[in-house]
Amino acid sequence: MFTNKTLLITGGTGSFGYAVTKRMMATNIKEIRIFSRDEKKQYDMRKYFNSNKLKFFLGDVRDIESVKNAMHGVDYIFHAAALKQVPSCEFFPLEAVKTNVLGTDNVLTSAIEYEVEKVICLSTDKAAYPINSMGISKAMMEKVFVAKSRTVSSEKTLICGTRYGNVMASRGSVIPLFIEQIKNGKPLTVTDPNMTRFLMNLEEAVELVLFAFEHGKAGDILVQKAPATTIGDLAIALKEIFNVETEIQIIGTRHGEKKYETLLTKEEYVVSEDLGEFFRVPADHRDLYYDKYFIEGNQLLTITEEYNSNNTRILKIPEIKEKLLELDYIQNELFVWNKKNNCEV
Repeated sequence: MFTNKTLLITGGTGSFGYAVTKRMMATNIKEIRIFSRDEKKQYDMRKYFNSNKLKFFLGDVRDIESVKNAMHGVDYIFHAAALKQVPSCEFFPLEAVKTNVLGTDNVLTSAIEYEVEKVICLSTDKAAYPINSMGISKAMMEKVFVAKSRTVSSEKTLICGTRYGNVMASRGSVIPLFIEQIKNGKPLTVTDPNMTRFLMNLEEAVELVLFAFEHGKAGDILVQKAPATTIGDLAIALKEIFNVETEIQIIGTRHGEKKYETLLTKEEYVVSEDLGEFFRVPADHRDLYYDKYFIEGNQLLTITEEYNSNNTRILKIPEIKEKLLELDYIQNELFVWNKKNNCEV
């Protein structure tokens, strides 16, 4: 699919960018363009991969001219650039709008102008029934790419998206926080032990994007089925992996947090197509003929549940440990910890 093609990854110096670049390096792709605003991260990535296939473009999705500068000759785009930290977006909601909403529109406008073949936009479970600025801005991002997919012929530029849950050990997530607290001999600060979250690793996130790339239709949102964990069990699993008796301190739910996360709203679940390991949510292609909103309904909406981290498969502690130990990050941290504490490695 990628032979002699050029792929642009916005926000390409992040965790997803590294993972998908590793995967693409194993193909016959012609060129991978990394677009981001952080020159230090670009320098680190250039050194890490040391490949002529990689080209780096300094810019910001907020600036459409810098986006267009990277767009010449691009065949495909994985749009991962976003502000993702919930607390930061709560304090600076307009910044989230500028990057996540207007920045996405800039990428799509440029892609259509340069007749890019396919664009995959990456979203988050926080976009379903959003209660914080980050989730609201990503929900609007989804609305933007679905609306944009209607305005262009999918034969020229196909636009679709993915939505996935927490990527384990990604920057700013709770797993690195817990490990840092273990290393410093501090209590593990758990908001609510019964709070649930989906668990995915980076490889699964890449698989979802590649599945969307291969099977997505214009305006689709593709969702990967995922297991979940309670935050309390996640903390216990990490304590057992690092073999510590660290106290668990319950601090209460933080501002902007949900008790559980939703991957499909019940409105989406009703119209979704079950593809085995994935759900496909097709775009709503109703027009602005408003009478339909008063005379047509769907009785299934009154009985259908959403798909969330409470009604998916909840992992037991041994299963959580097994999933955590699949991560290079955990293995590396565990190796350093055991060496420091003279434990058997």
